[in-house]
Amino acid sequence: MFKKAIRIIKDFWATFSTPSKYFSLGFLTVGGFIGGVLFWGGFNTALEATNTETFCISCHEMRDNVYQEIQPTIHFTNRSGVRATCPDCHVPHDWTDKIARKMQASKEVWGTIFGTINTREKFFEHRLEMATREWRRFEANDSLECRNCHDEGAMDFTRQSARAAAAHERGLIEGDATCITCHKGIAHELPDMAGVEGWH
Repeated sequence: MFKKAIRIIKDFWATFSTPSKYFSLGFLTVGGFIGGVLFWGGFNTALEATNTETFCISCHEMRDNVYQEIQPTIHFTNRSGVRATCPDCHVPHDWTDKIARKMQASKEVWGTIFGTINTREKFFEHRLEMATREWRRFEANDSLECRNCHDEGAMDFTRQSARAAAAHERGLIEGDATCITCHKGIAHELPDMAGVEGWH
C-alpha cells in the first residue's frame, strides 16, 4: 500500500515536471490565465454568497435566536429604512479583513455541525462564551464593523443627549474606548452577565 502511494506520487511529479509535448507555452500561459480568472471569479462568488443575511439565518441556531432579537432594534427597523444585516455588523468590508474574518467564522460552523448549539437551551448555555469572544474581537479591531457605518468624525454631538455626547467625546475622541466598550447588547440581548468581572 505504501509503495503504491509512493509510486503514484512519483508518477504525478514526473508528469507535472515534464515539459509539454503537445501544447505550446503560449497555450499553457493563456490557459493558466483563463483558469485563474475562473477560479478567482468562483471564489469571490462563493465568498459573497456566504456574506448575506439569507445565508447567515439559513441555520436555525441563528434564525431562531439572534435574528429574532435584532428585529425590534433600531438596526433592523427605523425611520430612514436603513437596515444593518448580519455581515454589516460581523464582517469587515475591506477584502483582507473580510478574508481573515471568514477564516475565523469557518471555525464557528463546527458548533452547528457537532450540535454544540443546536437547541435553544444549548445556545443559551454557550451564549456568554460566544458573546465574550465576539466582544474581544471587536475590542481588538477597534470595532471595525461598527465603523463600516458609524464615523465619530461625522457625529454631531449637539444632536445627541448630553450623556451620550459626553460619553462619546470622553471614550472615542479623548480616550481609548471603542464602540463595543459601551454598546454590548445594542443589537442582541445580553447573555446572563452574573459573575462577569467589571460588569454592573
